[in-house]
Amino acid sequence: MKRLVALVAGALAAGGLVAAGDTVAPGGALTRPLDNREAFTRPAAGLSPKELRDFNFGNRVFNTNWAVAPASVDAFDGLGPVFNRVSCSGCHLRDGRGRPPIDGEDELLSMLVRLSVPGTDAHGGPNPHPAYGDQLNDRAIPGVVAEGRARIEWIERPGRYPDGTPYSLREPKLHVDAPAFGEPGDDLLTSARVAPAMPGMGLLEAVPEAAIVAAEDPGDRDGDGISGRANRVWDPVAGRTALGRFGWKANQATLLAQTAGAANGDMGLTTRVFADENCRTAQAACAAAVRGDGVDLRDAHLDKLVFYLQTLAVPARRRVDPAREDRGEMLFMQVGCGGCHTPSLQAAADATPALLAGQRFAPYTDLLLHDMGDGLADGRDDFVASGREWRTAPLWGLGLVPTTNGHSFYLHDGRARSLQEAILWHGGEAERARRGYENLSTEDRDALLAFLRSV
Repeated sequence: MKRLVALVAGALAAGGLVAAGDTVAPGGALTRPLDNREAFTRPAAGLSPKELRDFNFGNRVFNTNWAVAPASVDAFDGLGPVFNRVSCSGCHLRDGRGRPPIDGEDELLSMLVRLSVPGTDAHGGPNPHPAYGDQLNDRAIPGVVAEGRARIEWIERPGRYPDGTPYSLREPKLHVDAPAFGEPGDDLLTSARVAPAMPGMGLLEAVPEAAIVAAEDPGDRDGDGISGRANRVWDPVAGRTALGRFGWKANQATLLAQTAGAANGDMGLTTRVFADENCRTAQAACAAAVRGDGVDLRDAHLDKLVFYLQTLAVPARRRVDPAREDRGEMLFMQVGCGGCHTPSLQAAADATPALLAGQRFAPYTDLLLHDMGDGLADGRDDFVASGREWRTAPLWGLGLVPTTNGHSFYLHDGRARSLQEAILWHGGEAERARRGYENLSTEDRDALLAFLRSV
């Protein structure tokens, strides 16, 4: 909290942090009162007719099922040769949040597994596995072999609050079954990740870099136990190292890089950013597969897809019990959650698209990496991010996940079956805040959860 208050004055001048307690709509002008299953899919209000056409075309690209090349519609062929899903919405259902498998499911429907081996690549990022690359692709086009299948085993970890109330957390254990190109080896590093919700990403991109960097405190100068730092990642668009913003470890610098990377890694689509198929040397059939002419995801389609993601509306807060939710927000700040989940940010005055410029909004994130302790560690470095560090996840839209996506699984791998479990997994820099939450009365814990369901 001391760190947050001290940074407000300086960051406001650059566009960035906004004082806690201000009344700020979750998405600024991009906020719309949405509370149904399509709440994450709507365009921001105020788009011009041309912008709305671009948004709608981007929406079409997002929801298109890609075909194997050559196909009758060559604008949407080029799937694979290896891939995870046939569309963006295959993981981000209704632009929402993915989940791990539930009873009766034997595959990862809206999540994926990152892979690497010790060391770094040429740009300081994770070192891809020589046979399987940096992502396990569990599907393939005809004539090509999928890389393998991921399976998650759950281990229950019972615990109790200080007042004696019992709870149980579940810990994932990942297995790679039927590896097609030999055993990956004992040095394989893995990280299971669910698909995040899409609204608000354009606003996060629009926050000035200076405001994010100003909030860094790697040496914990103020002694509050929080030492966030920005990830520095390779930006394949600019061809240089840049500040990371997107992904569970902030390992992508821009929405264009994030979108092109997902197209290549998740669907096997080439773009102007990633012009090569995602085939490793050991995957001969993948390398020999028939390709279409040029890149698979055309420049104009890629740009409209990025515009779509930049201008998705952010749902307004749902105020069911305002007095209880306001008390929950006060407790959220009081126990220290706001030290990382910064309530409000501000977009740069010259941000594009113009709708984003100067917007004040409330995502509850500082976009920084924080050590979350051994419990959440994946042991896999990602540029500057260590195996214990994760980007502060935005909280906006949390309460709508059951409505939009029909589940209540949270954290980067969906291990938490409720918001309560998500809090209880917090360790490292968040341990003090977690203990503060644990020591609240049952009534106060419930009020804090009511606040989270309202954002």
